[in-house]
Amino acid sequence: MKYGYGRQLSISMNEAEEKIRVSLQSQGFGVLTEIDVKSTLNTKIGVDFKPYKILGACNPNIAYQALTEEPEIGLLLPCNIVIWDNEDGTVNVSAIDAKKMLSVTGRDDLEELSTQVNGLLHAAIDAL
Repeated sequence: MKYGYGRQLSISMNEAEEKIRVSLQSQGFGVLTEIDVKSTLNTKIGVDFKPYKILGACNPNIAYQALTEEPEIGLLLPCNIVIWDNEDGTVNVSAIDAKKMLSVTGRDDLEELSTQVNGLLHAAIDAL
C-alpha cells in the first residue's frame, strides 16, 4: 500500500467497524468523526456505492504535541481509518501512513512523532 497500512478480514463490515473502534481505543485513539460514504454518495448524487466508512481517529496526547509544534498540522488531522466491504465476504480495514502524511510539512523533526503514530495504528490494525 502506497500511503496506508491495512488488512483484509473475513468478517462483516459491522464486526470490522466494532473491532477497529475497540482496537483504536486500546492504543489511545478515539473516533472523532465518521463518514458513511455509501449513504452520502446515495443522498448527494444518487449512486449506489459499496459499504464504505471513513473514521477520523485521534490520539489526544499526540495531537496536542503535534499542534504545539506545528499549528497548521491540524490540516492533516485526524488520522483516517477506512473500512470497506469487498462484497465477497471480506472487508478491508486500513489506516493512513502518518509518516507519508506528515512528510508534506517538510519538517524532519516530526518524524519521531509520525513513527509513534504509525506504530500505534499498525498495532490497532494488527489486533483485528
